[in-house]
Amino acid sequence: MSGGGLLVAGTTSDAGKSVVTAGICRWLVRQGVKVAPFKAQNMSLNSFVTREGAEIGRAQAMQAQACRVEPTALMNPVLLKPGGERSSQVVLLGKPVGELSARGYHGGRQQRLLGTVLDCLEQLRGTYDAVICEGAGSPAEINLRRTDIVNMGIARGAGLPVLVVGDIDRGGVFASFFGTVALLSPEDQELVAGFLVNKFRGDVSLLEPGLDMLHGLTGRRTYGVLPFRHGLGIDEEDGLRVSLRGAVRESTVAAPVGEDVLRVAVCAVPLMSNFTDMDALAAEPGVVVRFVDRPEELADADLVVVPGTRGTVRALEWLRERGLADALRRRAAEGRPVLGICGGFQVLGQSIEDDVESRRGRVDGLGILPVRVRFAREKTLARPVGEALGEPVEGYEIHHGIAEVLGGETFISDDHGNSLDGCRVGKTWGTHWHGSLESDGFRRAFLRKVAAAAGRRFVPAPDTSFAALREEQLDRLGDLIEQHADTDALWRLIESGAPQGLPFIPPGAPA
Repeated sequence: MSGGGLLVAGTTSDAGKSVVTAGICRWLVRQGVKVAPFKAQNMSLNSFVTREGAEIGRAQAMQAQACRVEPTALMNPVLLKPGGERSSQVVLLGKPVGELSARGYHGGRQQRLLGTVLDCLEQLRGTYDAVICEGAGSPAEINLRRTDIVNMGIARGAGLPVLVVGDIDRGGVFASFFGTVALLSPEDQELVAGFLVNKFRGDVSLLEPGLDMLHGLTGRRTYGVLPFRHGLGIDEEDGLRVSLRGAVRESTVAAPVGEDVLRVAVCAVPLMSNFTDMDALAAEPGVVVRFVDRPEELADADLVVVPGTRGTVRALEWLRERGLADALRRRAAEGRPVLGICGGFQVLGQSIEDDVESRRGRVDGLGILPVRVRFAREKTLARPVGEALGEPVEGYEIHHGIAEVLGGETFISDDHGNSLDGCRVGKTWGTHWHGSLESDGFRRAFLRKVAAAAGRRFVPAPDTSFAALREEQLDRLGDLIEQHADTDALWRLIESGAPQGLPFIPPGAPA
């Protein structure tokens, strides 16, 4: 018999589906329930590599951590990685299978994948007591309903009850809840069990009359009102949760251990991928991380990071257009710290031969590191381990570019001192490894190098554990569900499905 299930949908993108799903997962696992996350189709530049070498969305990897299980490709069978305004790389069961335009994908390919995603979901439900599924965007996107495989398409196919999350901080949540249901067909509406209000500020008693009226209008109850909390937006998929010049996340920078803070400027390159690499830096007391797009904003930075990108050649052009390329060269020549990660490492090299991603052929890099990059059709997907700066380090690789290192010093090596990845020249470092800064000892050693080069009396905190901080965040999400949702009613939904006899709300889906 298949395990229980629930689809967490939203009135809009960024309504809180990812964190609510993670919160429900963490609450369930603390009750002794064997639970797994699932998202049929994810569009994201934030991805992760599982232990079997499959690429999935980072949100699902985070949700798997909330479940205290290893992430697998089954949890996110379709990943779309945007490569421009109109096309995306399609990653199926963890492996890239080609580039498609939005019209080509929605015009037929997507619907053909429904059987695949339903099979993955069924495999998970056969293994776990419960599977908590996350939708995408809104289930009421009527122009896409015919080919939908991630919202009502998967709910109908698997008989899942649907909980609709709305962000009340944006305003208009009652109209959004009502309109979402009213634009669905009668068959889809039968699965929409009710609502969950997210990011509420103030006295809940003032909201209750509206919730009662919503129940009267729709016949559907509200399963909880989650209060607004800062700093819960972990591993998002839909975009940067900050303005270009805003601090990373909504976190408060802790007081430094030493006398100085350390300022980190991250170049906000186009199609930025895995910006979550910066979270480990931002978690360090006294480290201030900002995203920038002007050369003058590098002037007072102690470290400049060129992050990963899905468009390496486009990022290189953007750096030149903005004047950031010259600023990076000057920094390197002056011996001021620069770190390139993945695509950011590639742009720091001498040249890029790209007949795969941009198909621009040979392009000159910034010439800061003695590296030549050639794009291979096969994508590198790996979970390597090594040593850097005298400390153990691990990460994950997601790239088409193959780096030929022609000089400089070894950055990351194996136990015998043989080079594994990246290189260093002066105070410029480059690596393909995402997630390396989550290795606490390595991060502290690297920040000490940066502080010394910058002349800052900054001291890394001796006890910051990024893994422990992530666990604390996940527990806070579980607490939100446990304390502010009707968990008994939620469990009945997961175990037994949507209530019978839910009323139809006109007009329904357009014919």
